Amino acid sequence: MGPHEGLVSRLRAAWLSGKMRPMEYRVAQLEALGRFLEEKKQDILEATALDMGKPPFEVELSEISICRSELNHALNNLGTWMKDEHVEKNWATQLDSAFIRKDPYGVVLIIGPWNYPINLLLVPLIGAIAAGNCVVIKPSEISRNVERLVAETLPRYLDKVGDPPAAATSPSRDISSSVSQTRLARPQAPPGEAQAGRLMPRLSMSQDCFAVVTAGVEETTRLLENKFDYIFFTGAPSVGRMVMGAAAKHLTPVTLELGGKNPCYVSDTCDVRNAARRVAWGRFFNAGQTCVAPDYVLCSLEMQEKLMPALREAITEFYGSNPKESPDFGRMVGDKQFQRVQALLSSGTVAIGGQTDAETRYIAPTVLVDVQQDDPVMQEEIFGPILPIIPVASVDDAIAFINARERPLALYVFSSCKKVVKQVLEQTSSGGFCANDTIMHMTLTSLPFGGIGQSGSGRYHGRFSFETFSHPRSVLLRGPGREALNAPRYPPYAARRLPLLRATTETRRRAACTIL
Repeated sequence: MGPHEGLVSRLRAAWLSGKMRPMEYRVAQLEALGRFLEEKKQDILEATALDMGKPPFEVELSEISICRSELNHALNNLGTWMKDEHVEKNWATQLDSAFIRKDPYGVVLIIGPWNYPINLLLVPLIGAIAAGNCVVIKPSEISRNVERLVAETLPRYLDKVGDPPAAATSPSRDISSSVSQTRLARPQAPPGEAQAGRLMPRLSMSQDCFAVVTAGVEETTRLLENKFDYIFFTGAPSVGRMVMGAAAKHLTPVTLELGGKNPCYVSDTCDVRNAARRVAWGRFFNAGQTCVAPDYVLCSLEMQEKLMPALREAITEFYGSNPKESPDFGRMVGDKQFQRVQALLSSGTVAIGGQTDAETRYIAPTVLVDVQQDDPVMQEEIFGPILPIIPVASVDDAIAFINARERPLALYVFSSCKKVVKQVLEQTSSGGFCANDTIMHMTLTSLPFGGIGQSGSGRYHGRFSFETFSHPRSVLLRGPGREALNAPRYPPYAARRLPLLRATTETRRRAACTIL
């Protein structure tokens, strides 16, 4: 038996018992997640600061607030989402009941990333719970302090309906003390658990319906050997291929939230100052470690001349003359990530920024010019505070440049001309699209979020999360009598019956109506 087989079996038994099916139970778990966010808010702020120097304002906005919004949206609408969806019927089934039942998949696995370790773990978890699934949660081992926080505290809140308060029932130490004690130092693994600089694989405290698993790459590979009913992965495309390969062995459906190089076209007809501020905010938020950040700018040489001083002004306004001293600018999450992004500074010419500090994993907000299409910075997703600018002659050239590459997770265009915005929207393909701003489409629970092609498959947020973790089960309930109505379809067949059967079962095309 594998190290996680018993865990998965226990959760599957809980799901088969029907424990997660009642709406009341799902609501209780979602409300418990809300209490986790509220009561552990300070611990979340401290853990994310330790892992990547994330400013509290950014954590509030991109981690806690988005999760709270998704929670409230789910709680406000869960009753409606769960209702059977009655469908149209043909003449043969007019006396019957036909509907779509939103069934949970069963036991699902959610693998979260390190760059937004609360948001990108809990938002899919909200959808999985709302849909009635039992869940194995696997936080990223790279954001070590958040991983420990989630593993040691989140299970105290879930699957506790009718139990005493979690703090009174759990013997585990409070994570706030351990986080606070390591605030000024890099995280260290506890004695006896060190392995290659991280925690040894272990299972956190778990209940019937939920479990948190902490594991590195090798252990996660073994975890994926188990049969899950759905897998939701957020991370790099290379790992996404591994996840999809493991899922294929069990024919398990997957959602892959990956990434890519998100283009940002800045047309000659735009408010330069506003465009520069919004591009700079989207690129350098979370020190550039955002999957939907603008990865590079396409613009004319004339616009580049206007954009450069505007970007320099925006960076200074946001982070001061020395961003290294700014409390509002984060750090790279680890040495490996720092070294990879630092190496990309050799591409083109540094026009703004370029300073680095390996000890604190600091890379300054940087803008590159004179970048060639075959430079290293244009060959991979940057995932750091570097913004290359690529000159193009026209919007048509920008569209051709975008379409010659893999379809991105997000695409941005800045223009005061609606015709230009419409042209880029209609002639390109991407997971999401935003005009005259960056990242903000992510804040709408009413919009699906997901990639296409290389940038991912599947979607979530709001109702789309519920639908992702639900199987739309086709249901037809027929009465046991009225057998004479079924006689025409039975053998021995007679050609004379076909017109009647076609009339009662076929869908006819509606007649077109043209108003002159």
